[in-house]
Amino acid sequence: MIPSRVRRLSLTRFRNYGAAAFETREDVIVLVGPNGAGKTNCLEAISLLSPGRGLRRATREDVADIRGDGSWAVSAEVEGALGLATLGTGVETPDADAASGGRRYRIDREPVASAVAFGDHLRMVWLTPSMDGLFTGPASERRRFLDRLVLAIDSDHSSRVSALERSLRSRNRLLEARNYDAHWCDAIERETAELAVAVAAMRAQTVTRLAAALETRGANSAFPSAGIGLDGWMENALLSEPATTVEDRYRAILRDNRARDAAAGRTLDGPHLTDLDVIYAPKNMPAKDASTGEQKALLIGLVLAHAGLVAEMTGIVPLLLLDEVVAHLDPDRRGALFGALASLGGQVWMSGADPAAFANVGAGSEIFEVHSGQIAGRSR
Repeated sequence: MIPSRVRRLSLTRFRNYGAAAFETREDVIVLVGPNGAGKTNCLEAISLLSPGRGLRRATREDVADIRGDGSWAVSAEVEGALGLATLGTGVETPDADAASGGRRYRIDREPVASAVAFGDHLRMVWLTPSMDGLFTGPASERRRFLDRLVLAIDSDHSSRVSALERSLRSRNRLLEARNYDAHWCDAIERETAELAVAVAAMRAQTVTRLAAALETRGANSAFPSAGIGLDGWMENALLSEPATTVEDRYRAILRDNRARDAAAGRTLDGPHLTDLDVIYAPKNMPAKDASTGEQKALLIGLVLAHAGLVAEMTGIVPLLLLDEVVAHLDPDRRGALFGALASLGGQVWMSGADPAAFANVGAGSEIFEVHSGQIAGRSR
């Protein structure tokens, strides 16, 4: 297994960082400091060196330092699947970039088309406080979480999801016309069905493998196990039927329900409506009915199992970004988490406001103090 590591991180006009750079030597990196100091901003910057929009799903304008001209940059020297490399992204001249598409991406200072190319070097998994309401929130949040699980394994998944969304929008716009071209609608629905099956197939494969990994961990983990599945007919059908059969069926559903979808103004069937079902295994009940503490522990266990699955399926141990992960864990659970992270074999970045919470983080760790957008240096 090849671990993913960031050895040097440089931030320029990124959120509250005017200019900051620091190097790491160990595999457990802890950022401590008061609320608002910039700990999460640092983790977000790293997350932008992976396919997708990062752990906050921010726009390119949102991450720019409000004191600057709108330009910003994130650069990291990394050790990954292809050895040493320098990954970078940012906006150089906002006015010019607006015409050319926004963010730029570079590997070893050479331009690449998108952040998808970063997936050849690093894989990432993250957990943030905003995920705490995952099990009780809307299906769209669980679907986004699901697609992030898949994206850590398949760097092209986000592109397919985006293409499916565009295809569905094209169909919806066409159906708005009273006398639309049926042949053109056939062509759009053919494309939609192909993309839908590709998205659903990778979701089904990932969840099936993750469910097996969670079952294997069972009671051997300090974090509760989960039963997971997909509430989506297409993903479940693909577990036992050929992709071509499922694609033909969905194309027929789209054709037969044009009038219904036109009246609704949206497509009422497909993987864009799939939900992720999660069961709190110790009590055999839906995760949404578990206590807040149980949900937090369940989510940590799910993310740890997923990190192991990413390593198994790709051969790359993912980089873990864990924002405020220990804030509500008791000492025993904190110790169990630190032990589980050490056994993964990759680099882990954690953040927290209370340095005492990381007192037992163990050997092979570095603790950095963050104050008002400045990395003050090692305190350990």
